Amino acid sequence: MEEIRKIEYIIEKTNVSYELAHKTLLACNGDQFKAVEKLNDLDTDRGTYTERIHVEGNNLLEKIKDLIREGNVTRIIIKSKGKVMLDIPVTVGAVGVVLAPYAAAIGAVAMLVTDCTLEIEKKY
Repeated sequence: MEEIRKIEYIIEKTNVSYELAHKTLLACNGDQFKAVEKLNDLDTDRGTYTERIHVEGNNLLEKIKDLIREGNVTRIIIKSKGKVMLDIPVTVGAVGVVLAPYAAAIGAVAMLVTDCTLEIEKKY
Protein backbone atom coordinates (compact mmCIF):
# COMPACT_ATOMS: atom_id res chain seq x y z
CA MET A 1 0.00 0.00 0.00
CA GLU A 2 2.83 2.38 0.83
CA GLU A 3 4.41 1.77 -2.59
CA ILE A 4 1.17 2.75 -4.34
CA ARG A 5 1.08 6.04 -2.42
CA LYS A 6 4.67 6.74 -3.43
CA ILE A 7 3.87 6.01 -7.07
CA GLU A 8 0.83 8.30 -6.94
CA TYR A 9 3.00 11.03 -5.41
CA ILE A 10 5.56 10.62 -8.22
CA ILE A 11 2.85 10.77 -10.88
CA GLU A 12 1.34 13.88 -9.28
CA LYS A 13 4.71 15.67 -9.22
CA THR A 14 6.02 14.60 -12.64
CA ASN A 15 2.99 13.71 -14.77
CA VAL A 16 4.56 10.45 -16.01
CA SER A 17 2.91 7.10 -16.59
CA TYR A 18 2.32 4.62 -13.79
CA GLU A 19 4.81 2.22 -15.37
CA LEU A 20 7.60 4.80 -15.58
CA ALA A 21 6.88 6.04 -12.04
CA HIS A 22 7.03 2.46 -10.73
CA LYS A 23 10.27 1.60 -12.58
CA THR A 24 11.91 4.79 -11.38
CA LEU A 25 10.81 4.20 -7.79
CA LEU A 26 12.35 0.73 -7.91
CA ALA A 27 15.56 2.08 -9.45
CA CYS A 28 15.75 4.61 -6.61
CA ASN A 29 15.34 1.92 -3.93
CA GLY A 30 11.92 3.17 -2.87
CA ASP A 31 12.98 6.81 -2.38
CA GLN A 32 10.08 8.77 -3.89
CA PHE A 33 11.89 12.11 -3.64
CA LYS A 34 14.94 10.81 -5.49
CA ALA A 35 12.59 9.31 -8.11
CA VAL A 36 10.90 12.70 -8.63
CA GLU A 37 14.30 14.38 -8.96
CA LYS A 38 15.43 11.80 -11.51
CA LEU A 39 12.21 12.10 -13.52
CA ASN A 40 12.46 15.88 -13.54
CA ASP A 41 15.73 15.43 -15.41
CA LEU A 42 13.99 13.56 -18.26
CA ASP A 43 14.07 14.96 -21.76
CA THR A 44 11.09 13.12 -23.20
CA ASP A 45 11.58 14.57 -26.69
CA ARG A 46 15.04 13.01 -26.95
CA GLY A 47 14.33 9.91 -24.84
CA THR A 48 17.10 10.76 -22.37
CA TYR A 49 17.62 11.65 -18.74
CA THR A 50 20.52 13.25 -16.90
CA GLU A 51 22.41 11.93 -13.90
CA ARG A 52 24.91 13.95 -11.88
CA ILE A 53 27.80 12.42 -10.00
CA HIS A 54 30.80 13.89 -8.21
CA VAL A 55 34.24 12.56 -9.13
CA GLU A 56 37.72 13.34 -7.89
CA GLY A 57 40.05 14.58 -10.63
CA ASN A 58 42.40 11.60 -10.40
CA ASN A 59 39.48 9.19 -11.09
CA LEU A 60 38.01 11.22 -13.93
CA LEU A 61 39.28 9.36 -17.00
CA GLU A 62 38.56 5.91 -15.56
CA LYS A 63 35.01 6.93 -14.56
CA ILE A 64 34.32 8.29 -18.05
CA LYS A 65 35.58 5.04 -19.60
CA ASP A 66 33.28 3.05 -17.31
CA LEU A 67 30.29 5.23 -18.23
CA ILE A 68 30.90 4.83 -21.95
CA ARG A 69 31.19 1.05 -21.56
CA GLU A 70 27.66 1.03 -20.08
CA GLY A 71 26.43 1.71 -23.60
CA ASN A 72 23.43 3.97 -22.97
CA VAL A 73 25.38 7.22 -22.49
CA THR A 74 24.86 9.88 -25.16
CA ARG A 75 26.73 12.86 -23.67
CA ILE A 76 29.09 13.57 -20.78
CA ILE A 77 29.63 17.08 -19.47
CA ILE A 78 32.49 17.75 -17.06
CA LYS A 79 31.86 20.69 -14.73
CA SER A 80 33.98 22.29 -12.05
CA LYS A 81 32.55 24.95 -9.75
CA GLY A 82 29.49 25.18 -11.99
CA LYS A 83 31.45 25.91 -15.17
CA VAL A 84 31.55 23.53 -18.12
CA MET A 85 35.10 22.30 -18.59
CA LEU A 86 34.41 19.77 -21.36
CA ASP A 87 31.36 18.53 -23.27
CA ILE A 88 31.79 15.08 -24.80
CA PRO A 89 29.19 13.78 -27.26
CA VAL A 90 29.19 9.99 -27.10
CA THR A 91 28.23 7.99 -30.15
CA VAL A 92 27.89 4.26 -30.44
CA GLY A 93 31.37 2.79 -30.70
CA ALA A 94 34.37 1.54 -28.83
CA VAL A 95 35.65 3.37 -25.79
CA GLY A 96 38.97 4.16 -27.48
CA VAL A 97 37.32 5.59 -30.57
CA VAL A 98 35.07 7.87 -28.53
CA LEU A 99 37.75 9.00 -26.08
CA ALA A 100 40.71 9.35 -28.45
CA PRO A 101 40.04 12.98 -29.45
CA TYR A 102 39.22 13.93 -25.85
CA ALA A 103 41.85 12.00 -23.86
CA ALA A 104 44.37 14.85 -23.67
CA ALA A 105 41.66 17.35 -22.72
CA ILE A 106 40.28 15.04 -20.02
CA GLY A 107 43.81 14.60 -18.67
CA ALA A 108 44.30 18.36 -18.56
CA VAL A 109 40.98 18.88 -16.77
CA ALA A 110 41.88 16.13 -14.29
CA MET A 111 45.13 17.94 -13.48
CA LEU A 112 43.36 21.27 -12.99
CA VAL A 113 40.49 20.16 -10.76
CA THR A 114 40.44 18.15 -7.56
CA ASP A 115 36.70 17.64 -7.58
CA CYS A 116 34.25 17.87 -10.45
CA THR A 117 30.71 17.00 -11.41
CA LEU A 118 29.84 14.77 -14.34
CA GLU A 119 26.48 15.32 -15.99
CA ILE A 120 25.72 12.11 -17.82
CA GLU A 121 22.97 12.08 -20.41
CA LYS A 122 21.60 8.55 -20.86
CA LYS A 123 18.93 6.92 -22.97
CA TYR A 124 16.03 5.44 -21.05
